Amino acid sequence: MAVGEAACVSVHGANRLGSNSLIDLVVFGRAVGLRCGERLKANASQASLPKNAGEDHLARFDRFRNAKGPVPTAKLREKMQRTMQETCAVYRTGEVLNEGVARMAALWKEAPDVSVTDRSLIWNTDLVETLEFDNLMAQAVVTVGGAANRTESRGAHAREDFPDRDDVNWMKHTLAWLDADSGAVRIDYRPVHSNTMTNDVEPIPPKKRVY
Repeated sequence: MAVGEAACVSVHGANRLGSNSLIDLVVFGRAVGLRCGERLKANASQASLPKNAGEDHLARFDRFRNAKGPVPTAKLREKMQRTMQETCAVYRTGEVLNEGVARMAALWKEAPDVSVTDRSLIWNTDLVETLEFDNLMAQAVVTVGGAANRTESRGAHAREDFPDRDDVNWMKHTLAWLDADSGAVRIDYRPVHSNTMTNDVEPIPPKKRVY
């Protein structure tokens, strides 16, 4: 269950791009608590974890801690930051976004060349920054891929070549899968549920975002 910033339920409506996490926590945190109370049984036994549980995380940790590539993390991170700033900023066009997709794909191939010089297990900021860079790379690749794919403007996604919101074709959530080896992004969709769960509350149709 997701509550707060990760949930993006937009309880504030048209005056915000997303939600204020405080009201999300109050409203949906209570709902989650009640639901957990219904579903969980006190002292119930839980399924055992697989014997190899956590090994993938430790392997990733050790792989980066012992990375001996020729390029420092800071240089790769700067490339990523500049690519996203120059090709996937607030106002976008398909041409620039497609350039961003290509540049991020090239950077994905460079990422294994990362270098970590600090091998310690105490206060290793070099390792922390490398793990952060790896996390950000995944987010950046799916972000620019999703932006290039969505040919409309909606919320913070402002396409100068598609300035209008297109509810006929794009009233749907984008789902993205990232191939960890190739960096390829696969996109699919799930529907937007605009009806409320009770007849006591009328559904509110989407409105144009204006300033």
